[in-house]
Amino acid sequence: MTSFTRIGFIGLGVMGEPICRNLAQKCGLPVLGCDMNPEPLARLAQHGVQAADVATIAAQCDVIFLSLPSGEVVEKLAQGPQGLLASCRPGQIIVDTSTSPVDTTRKLSAEFAERQVTFIDAPVARTRAAAEAGTLSVMVGAAPSVFERVRPLIATYANEITLCGDVGSGQVVKILNNMVLFETVTALAEACGIARRSGVDTKVIMETFMLGSADSFALRNHGLKAILPGEFPEKAFPVSYARKDLNYALRLAEQTGISAQGARNVDQWFEAALERGLGDRYWPVISRLIDDEQDTAQETASPGHQS
Repeated sequence: MTSFTRIGFIGLGVMGEPICRNLAQKCGLPVLGCDMNPEPLARLAQHGVQAADVATIAAQCDVIFLSLPSGEVVEKLAQGPQGLLASCRPGQIIVDTSTSPVDTTRKLSAEFAERQVTFIDAPVARTRAAAEAGTLSVMVGAAPSVFERVRPLIATYANEITLCGDVGSGQVVKILNNMVLFETVTALAEACGIARRSGVDTKVIMETFMLGSADSFALRNHGLKAILPGEFPEKAFPVSYARKDLNYALRLAEQTGISAQGARNVDQWFEAALERGLGDRYWPVISRLIDDEQDTAQETASPGHQS
């Protein structure tokens, strides 16, 4: 990290704030933060993060991290009249930790390259708790030489870092990771509904699955911690965000000629959840719709989970 002098971070939401905090605490360099909401900036100030606008970050920082809600927001930030493409300078590296469409990522990388700026993708996986603990999994799309330069920075908030290939490859892996997770949780919800209606306690089926070949991260987290207790809080990874990620996967499937029928099935449940006004709820709430006789009266505001 000795070749860098200052780090910028744009987007201090559910995942961005703890990632930025870990960077500030561990990287040994000044960190400038930017967000429309002043509250995370106030919390991060005690960790040495200095509030700044996009123009200041572009002017002063060698490496700029992005943690934004969607690829569309990333593209807007880059291409706006006072955005990063207009403000960046040669030699900078931009690390997009957001989940964005593959084609958007590769297009932005080419546009930044014309300005001698390196744009790479490094989307994150795991929970908000993992972001707090600095134990995220990060999938990177970058040239090996760039990867080695930024890896020590990423290691401040991740304990598993994978170089997946050239720019865009990290997004491919992250998007498909989420697609598989969504499909697995849907299968769990279907199994629980069938079991319950067949007279078997859903707790029994989940605990028994853990002892066999149906065991999975999805079962131990989304199944046991959300579906079984019926806890689908707001301020977690909601249906609206999950469907955005799934649509990126379906977009990639169309571009590669794969029908992805399993993913399309999940998308129908996400659409149904949105129609029922559940778009802000933690996304495994689709289990309520899959087994629609389940008691849906339980509401909770307990801390949520992140896919």
